[in-house]
Amino acid sequence: MTTPPPGYDPNVPPEDQPGWGTTPPPAGYGQAPGYGQAPGYGQAYPAAPGYAGPSGASPQMDIATAVRSVLGQYANFTGRARRSEFWWFYLANFLASVVASIIDQVLGVPLLQIVVGLGLLIPGLAVGARRLHDIGKSGWWQLIALVPLVGIIVLIVFWAQDGDPAPNQHGPSPKYQAAGGYGY
Repeated sequence: MTTPPPGYDPNVPPEDQPGWGTTPPPAGYGQAPGYGQAPGYGQAYPAAPGYAGPSGASPQMDIATAVRSVLGQYANFTGRARRSEFWWFYLANFLASVVASIIDQVLGVPLLQIVVGLGLLIPGLAVGARRLHDIGKSGWWQLIALVPLVGIIVLIVFWAQDGDPAPNQHGPSPKYQAAGGYGY
């Protein structure tokens, strides 16, 4: 037989006695943070490297990282590319073309602009295909740009969409995989 707790009165129903139906508080409950608790208890954990917040998505790439990533996968038409990687690369591509055009104007020969355009054509097509893969579409959708006016608008809308957070037929999401989100 067990002994009743101190202060137990057998003539009073249990629900009317103090402490009935409650569980004891955890160790350190109600005390100042740090007293018998893990360091930083009650405070927000520092963000993990590459973590943007509660959405589980890692932050955007910067322009240098995006250009390195795209040029490192020069002719890779498989896999997925983040929206930020795609748009930062196209901004860098545009800026390189403008600089090459200015230099060509000074020199009077359109050589550098042609070299830059041809040098960035394949990685531009590859990152475009990987960007379409990120939204679950085939890279062949880039051919819709050949349809006058409407084609490029449709393609820009596709490129601007947020990628699928879950893995698709082209692989895991680069955005959520970098953050360790969704357990994939």
